Amino acid sequence: MQQNYYAVIMAGGVGSRFWPVSTTQFPKQFHDMLGKGDSLLQRTFKRLSTLIPKENILIATNAIYKELVLEQLPECTEKQLLLEPAMRNTAPCILYAALKIQQKDPNAVMVVAPSDHWIDDEQEFINNIQTAFDACEKNDILMTLGIQPNSPNTGYGYIKFENDDSEIKKVINFTEKPDLETATKFLESGDYVWNAGIFIWSVKSIVKAFENYLPEMNALFCEGNKAYNTNLEDDFINNNYQKAENISIDYGIMQKAENIYTLPVEFGWNDLGTWSSLHEKLEKDEENNAVVNAKTIFNDSSGNMVSTTKYKHVVIQGLEDFIVVEKEDVLLICPKKNEQDIKQIVSQVKEKFGKDLV
Repeated sequence: MQQNYYAVIMAGGVGSRFWPVSTTQFPKQFHDMLGKGDSLLQRTFKRLSTLIPKENILIATNAIYKELVLEQLPECTEKQLLLEPAMRNTAPCILYAALKIQQKDPNAVMVVAPSDHWIDDEQEFINNIQTAFDACEKNDILMTLGIQPNSPNTGYGYIKFENDDSEIKKVINFTEKPDLETATKFLESGDYVWNAGIFIWSVKSIVKAFENYLPEMNALFCEGNKAYNTNLEDDFINNNYQKAENISIDYGIMQKAENIYTLPVEFGWNDLGTWSSLHEKLEKDEENNAVVNAKTIFNDSSGNMVSTTKYKHVVIQGLEDFIVVEKEDVLLICPKKNEQDIKQIVSQVKEKFGKDLV
């Protein structure tokens, strides 16, 4: 294993669209969403550790999840946790990680990956990361993995690239979630991939990009250069992190820089953003019903997504395309077509029943 390979797993989100399983106290990345025996975070860590030394994998998360991360990843030490004392989107967190890694190894290359995605072909994913690492070691470029689209999905951002013979494509621009007509045109053109939020670069290149495009944030975090990887680091972060601008890496860097490239990939990716996306990844019966944990009887029912606590007995009669989720003292029944309302439902639950349920 290359000792200058590093990873940052982004594990700070709440995943409210997966309520009631995903809550503020126990978000979806810490759950075994597919009933496979590993949480999404554990699966992501195992996947990356086939290429990257375990001690070089950092976990970026909210400070309130510290014990959860250490419990689920006993191979990790506290030194590998980037504990965010405030929610400031992805750019500050990535800069913090890059400067911390740069202090240890100025020649490092790093991948930034979400903790809650599902990947079918893990070996192909690792091969793609290796290709990107090789390119970023040799060139001053910022890379993203672009997922080959298989439908005009309006829930993802799109990346337009220069469609030439090279394996790694120059990015022309990014488009945030388009409408259906636009997404259909993108798909037909063959010049677009989905933005999965998986980034690869050398620490030199990403730090230089922050210097150029987010200079105030860069100056703020560079004040901590002597503190990183020492016992002064926590104090510096706790005192300064909340001063950082609240901005994503996409808006702050990727949509501004000129040296952006993408590697179009196909490894069976699913962002597991909603109950319907989970339904897509699960085995289904002949009536297209998918189940996690429950023991079920389906009568005159099709296209349903059922998730319960272990060994719950569930009978579904005459339901089509519904989400049925039970967790301890909460039951959610929602048509799939209305699943985008779950975030709003969470707000109603908080108001009527209190924040303990969300």
